[in-house]
Amino acid sequence: MGNKSNLEKMVSFSHLRSYFEGKHVFLTGHTGFKGSWLLQILSLIGAKVYGYSLAPEKKDDLYYRIDGDALCEKSVIADIRDVNRLQQELLECQPDFVFHLAAQPLVLRAYQEPLYTFDVNGQGTANVLEALRKLSKKCVAVMITTDKVYENLEEERSFKEDDKLGGYDPYSASKAVAEIIISSYRNSFFNPSNYTTHQKSIASMRAGNVIGGGDYSDNRIIPDIIRALEQNLPIELRFPNAIRPWQHVLEPLGAYMLLATMMVDHPMDYCTSYNIGPEPSDILKVETLAQMALEIAGKGEITKSEEPQKLHEAGILMLDIQKIKQELHWTPKMNAQQAIRKTIEWYLDADDAANKCISQINEYFESSLLDAIPNES
Repeated sequence: MGNKSNLEKMVSFSHLRSYFEGKHVFLTGHTGFKGSWLLQILSLIGAKVYGYSLAPEKKDDLYYRIDGDALCEKSVIADIRDVNRLQQELLECQPDFVFHLAAQPLVLRAYQEPLYTFDVNGQGTANVLEALRKLSKKCVAVMITTDKVYENLEEERSFKEDDKLGGYDPYSASKAVAEIIISSYRNSFFNPSNYTTHQKSIASMRAGNVIGGGDYSDNRIIPDIIRALEQNLPIELRFPNAIRPWQHVLEPLGAYMLLATMMVDHPMDYCTSYNIGPEPSDILKVETLAQMALEIAGKGEITKSEEPQKLHEAGILMLDIQKIKQELHWTPKMNAQQAIRKTIEWYLDADDAANKCISQINEYFESSLLDAIPNES
């Protein structure tokens, strides 16, 4: 119970507000799924958010449904590859914190547009770090990548942060490139040993597969399930036996913010990379997740694609989260059943998206979900 009580103390609104209230936060990717949730949290704790991102792609994207523009001190719709505009906006913001979430995040789209994916995920990350070089004030930056940065030989083992980086497909490789760029900038320009000179603390977080209300992306399992249910169609699983570390969107977001607060207090101690994911017991097959989602929804059926898989996707992805548990004293609040339930419940009652998000955010940060939601696994 020690870890649990420590988490509640550290990742609470009162704790976060003491670090973020009135502070300037430069948030790339603020119009995306995870960015929209993080924007709401930062707004609730009084941060002044300067968003930088492309426009949402769909009219029903979460950013529009929460009136994201109203939550920003300034919302800039621009390309992360535009280094001059990016530097201009970051320097205007004069951030105390940077959260870099902007990315091309889809595996299948990366096969269709590999050069764009490498440019956004690789060069875009370098552009953010280069802009930070121009900033002449103290700043904490948390750079977000993915669990797919590791060289995955499908050996049924959990990846640790010091495992070899790699990537079979363009998306995975582009994110491994981003990690190498982050490490290079940190070593070359933001070395912790020279912190008193540059005053920048740079860390990266490698998040597992995220689920949660408000994701309407193509070729993602939960949005695909919701679209099928709305149209009374069966859910076709193209890769039912793939194993992934599923987690609710609030889990990594809480961890990002917790890490940022710890970097404020100890700016030289956490300049490294961290995996963020569920406990090993909550690493599920795609088919298992789909079955649990349909049980919660109370309807729907599953079919499995009979077409051979044309494009490579990792069959097994598992993360070792011992480092973040030991160094940040972070543990997941939700198990897989709870995460799936909160996600499906959001979509079943999504008419008032902003209030639904706020309700789940309040519940996560101000109470213990381990007590509030029965363990149904």
